[in-house]
Amino acid sequence: MPEFVATLLAAAAFCVTLLLLNAVTRLLLQAHLGPPDFSENGFLQYGGALVAARATYRRAPQRGPV
Repeated sequence: MPEFVATLLAAAAFCVTLLLLNAVTRLLLQAHLGPPDFSENGFLQYGGALVAARATYRRAPQRGPV
């Protein structure tokens, strides 16, 4: 069960981080503060979301040895 919970938390962290990074990207593009090649759902957004998911997965409670 703890492995399921850790995976669920990591998936939720990935989705929430991706949504937040896309929102920030959209705001930067509308304010003309980003470079012209900056786009939503790009490498930066997915990379940041994967890093957040990995950090969440590693910090989730793990079952000790039996």
